[in-house]
Amino acid sequence: MTDEPTRIELRDDRPTRVLFLCTHNSARSQLAEAVMRRMAGERVEAYSAGTEPSRVHPDALSTLAELGISAEGQHSKHVNELLDRDFDYVITVCDNARETCPVFPRKTVRLHWSFPDPSAVQDPEQRRRAFRDIAAGLQERIGALLGLPERA
Repeated sequence: MTDEPTRIELRDDRPTRVLFLCTHNSARSQLAEAVMRRMAGERVEAYSAGTEPSRVHPDALSTLAELGISAEGQHSKHVNELLDRDFDYVITVCDNARETCPVFPRKTVRLHWSFPDPSAVQDPEQRRRAFRDIAAGLQERIGALLGLPERA
């Protein structure tokens, strides 16, 4: 694991490729992929995957919709589907994925952002709030990583 950079290096020759990895690729990594795509635009190609993929959680989709962020085309996928791609950054967003993250063939900067699993919250209203909180935390982290000014 490398020291966490304060900002990612955007490439001149192609978009910087970032993979967000979680266990089920249903909540945190899906939110991160969509938020990164929205915030970075064409400067970054954002992907997400899981070590044990399931389905995109409905609360992840509704949270993105509340934020006005499209989730079109996003689906839960296994990290093995992406092992042949070159990623500049792999960011694990859950502790389990950090432990089981595969090795990528080229030099990839690996980062870890530990976020609690919002789908584990039992109460529906508290769970929706947890999804919103994770999305806000991801927006803050991604904004800092991209070197964007803080929101007022």
